[in-house]
Parts: sequence; C-alpha cells; structure tokens
Amino acid sequence: MNGNVEKRCVEIGKYISETGATVRQAGAVFGISKSTVHIDVTKRLYEIDRILYDEVKKVLQENKAERHIRGGNATKKKYSEYKKN
Repeated sequence: MNGNVEKRCVEIGKYISETGATVRQAGAVFGISKSTVHIDVTKRLYEIDRILYDEVKKVLQENKAERHIRGGNATKKKYSEYKKN
C-alpha cells in the first residue's frame, strides 16, 4: 500500500470514530464509494493502526445494530409525506 491509501484510511477512521458517521456518510464526505470506505476501515486500517481500528469497529457495530431503526423511521417519514399531500 502506498502512503496515500494509508493516510486516507487513518483520516476516514478518525472521522468515523469522532463523529459516529455511517459508512455511507463517510464515503460522501471523502468522495469515495461506501465499498472503499468499508475496505479501508475494516481491512486496511487493521494493519495500519489497531487502536483506531478497534474504535471504528465499535462505531460500525453500533451503526449496524441501529440501521433497522433508521430504515423504519425513513419509511415512516416517507408515507407520512404521502398522507399530507
């Protein structure tokens, strides 16, 4: 891996651990796909910085546990908008 990829992995990892952002949100901020973000913070970051990796892993697990709630809220909002119109 070259230095740019390692730097990107650390930057993304810090962003996710500080903000609690989802993989999609981090991808939008850094202008890369969610697949790239996921690979960066799960595989590459493990080899670069294990402490940061552990912090990011906790955030990703929390986001995964909550995603069904966020999806339900989005659906509820969508159909409440239909009722208003």
